[in-house]
Amino acid sequence: MPHNKRGGFFMRFRLLSLAIGCAVSGFALAQSIDPFYSGDYSFTDLGSVAGVPSNYGGLTLLAGNPNKLLLGGNANNAAGMLYVVDVVRDVDGHIVGFSGPATPYADAPYNDGGVTYGPNGVLYASRWPVNELGMYLPGSTTPDKVVDLAALGVAQSHSALVWGPGARPYTNRLKLSSWSGGQFYDATYTFDAFGMVDILSVTQTATLTGGPEGIVYVPYGSALFGDSMLVSEYSAGNIASYDVDANGDPIVATRKTFMSGLTGAEGAFVDELTGDFLFSTFGGGDRIIRVSGFAAIPEPATMIGLGLGFAALASRRRKNR
Repeated sequence: MPHNKRGGFFMRFRLLSLAIGCAVSGFALAQSIDPFYSGDYSFTDLGSVAGVPSNYGGLTLLAGNPNKLLLGGNANNAAGMLYVVDVVRDVDGHIVGFSGPATPYADAPYNDGGVTYGPNGVLYASRWPVNELGMYLPGSTTPDKVVDLAALGVAQSHSALVWGPGARPYTNRLKLSSWSGGQFYDATYTFDAFGMVDILSVTQTATLTGGPEGIVYVPYGSALFGDSMLVSEYSAGNIASYDVDANGDPIVATRKTFMSGLTGAEGAFVDELTGDFLFSTFGGGDRIIRVSGFAAIPEPATMIGLGLGFAALASRRRKNR
């Protein structure tokens, strides 16, 4: 199949780029938070998740259950899947580990850095290198819709996405990015009858360096941050910060290194209970790393709406499918 051949070529290219980076700087890189931020933020390597095969893709908490983590495994391959595992939290609510081996949750071919929920409780998964976006209705174990982003003008290949969080000027705006060129897009869309998006058009608003993968918006009120985003830079081995404009698009000139010394920085999400930033690594030991110090998320209405959308869509799906 053309996709398999194309996927194999790009996978070899991607792993080669990672190998070159490791050869230049040493495989065991010293992870560190930039001195500008290190007085307010600290990180913890949570290790690997038993039962999830290499290489890791994106990750997020399961909708409606903040004690279960979804994590992509066998990323960038046709046999890729999302796995679910229980998380262990300390007395302050921070994730400190994982309980028991993960189990398969849903088929996720070519899963990559972007795994996140959007409006109406729909789960979205970026698909690299086939330049697609997969969508899952609540309870689905296979994609309910797959969008060909190449047909919309997205550069080869889409790798990550982020939704504008609640209580911001860009709430529910959909942003897409590509690896390795760093093209960053704002998407216009409508909803179909099931609450999934029909993307109408995309507009490139920025070009990011470092090979962007996972993307999150920083919780309001976090020390040293205004309205900002964090980006997992797979190619550069960094986490970068950007100020964003009123549309939620990164202002390229404001880039700062937040964390460096990483191998294969990949997915990203913000823990809804603590505001902690967590990211995965594609290779590099396939790790989950937690960064603490961010403000607790001040947008509870977003999560309430997510839960209501989840319940409503589950009911609609039973009636219509």
